[in-house]
Amino acid sequence: MTMPDNVAAAKAALAHLDIEQNENAIKSKSRDFFWYSPVLKARMDHLVADFVVSPRNEAEVIEVLRICYAHDVPVTTRGAGTGNYGQAMPMRGGCVMHLRHMTGVKEIAPGRVICEPGILLKDLDAACKADSGQEIRMFSSTWATATIGGFIAGGSGGVGSCTWGSLRDLGNIIRLRVVTMEEEPRVLEFRGEELARVSHAYGTNGIITEIEMPLAPAYDWVEMFVACEDFMDAARFAEELANEDGILIKLASVYEAPAPFDYFQRLKGHVTDKDTVIGLMVAPHSMDGFETFLGRRPQARVIYRSDDNDWARGPGPVFEYGWNHTTLRALKVDPSITYLQVRYGFPEHLNLVEKMRDEFSPEVLQHLEVLRENGKVMFAGLSLVKFTTEARLDEIVRIHEEAGAMIFNPHRYTLEEGGRQTVDDRQLAFKREADPKGLLNPGKMIAWDDPDFDFSEMYAYPKMTAAE
Repeated sequence: MTMPDNVAAAKAALAHLDIEQNENAIKSKSRDFFWYSPVLKARMDHLVADFVVSPRNEAEVIEVLRICYAHDVPVTTRGAGTGNYGQAMPMRGGCVMHLRHMTGVKEIAPGRVICEPGILLKDLDAACKADSGQEIRMFSSTWATATIGGFIAGGSGGVGSCTWGSLRDLGNIIRLRVVTMEEEPRVLEFRGEELARVSHAYGTNGIITEIEMPLAPAYDWVEMFVACEDFMDAARFAEELANEDGILIKLASVYEAPAPFDYFQRLKGHVTDKDTVIGLMVAPHSMDGFETFLGRRPQARVIYRSDDNDWARGPGPVFEYGWNHTTLRALKVDPSITYLQVRYGFPEHLNLVEKMRDEFSPEVLQHLEVLRENGKVMFAGLSLVKFTTEARLDEIVRIHEEAGAMIFNPHRYTLEEGGRQTVDDRQLAFKREADPKGLLNPGKMIAWDDPDFDFSEMYAYPKMTAAE
């Protein structure tokens, strides 16, 4: 394929690095899981980078950014490409910088680990467990395939958030090392208040090259499925369990019937279409407490325990049924399914969940994840939506918002629309400093492109192009 002269010149100047030559691989490495959303799929399916480079260390990251800056070439950084909002899609072609080689674990100490961004979450976990019997506090349900850098740049929480909260909560990231995209890129380190400038920024204002994260003791978690015939009984069960301070858990998910029966293929024969299912991870030393808790709730029955499995074919990791793996499993059965991300805030979380279920079920099936925020148990909702039209999807979003449930819209590709629909002045100010030409992951920060945008309709990046 042909490419603009400036892009060709940058690619030639970087030819001594690991440059992808296969056109099918270039296309593959230009894509993330944006197709979870029919809205994004319709708008982004054609996007592809002009070239892909995979630096092996921070010095090569600096070189890529310096050369691309000199030639005015956009740079979109990616890890494993498991994000769902088009975060890693190159909106203006140019260069995709793939961090797959930067997988080093530099130091493991009591309560902390220092690593490079391209290491898979599962490999980081394994290294910490082998070295010191520790594990990372939280991870996405794509633990087996996602990178720690992608999780920090594009994620917000996941497995472990029922105890530790969200990634942006104080203490959940210790330090980030970041390279800017200037004539001479700088290497900066961020801690404390400064972390919010670069975490969950989609790589729009700097490239993360080193990460320091907190650890917790590793356990051989007891994974379980619990079934209830009443959905609200199941929601209360999950909330009450998370509020038991003496019972340590890493996951509490709730899947409204008939989703487990329809979409969880390995649960066939163990549930009916009337069963709402709760997915749990409980620390072994908390099982006595859990069994006492369970005994007080006759409406709930355990159908699977990883430490006492009598299923002919086990279900696999229970966390791979939660968070956005729920949506993925549903999509494999019914391609018309999509989802919403909802925040049911304390103290109205249970009332809001019940209200939205009464309003929309079965068009929208509830999928809840227990989340802790400011010490309070609440719910993140990753609702399964039977997609019909964009207009109806927007109406469902509006009704949620009018009821008081916050929507983090997964059918938008910008930071602001996927978040709180407001400008993050800290991230914008740092982009002005760290990316003066606006070449880092362009099209993802509305405040950079259109400061007066009023969010009354979906933002359409005017320079969205595919490679030629």
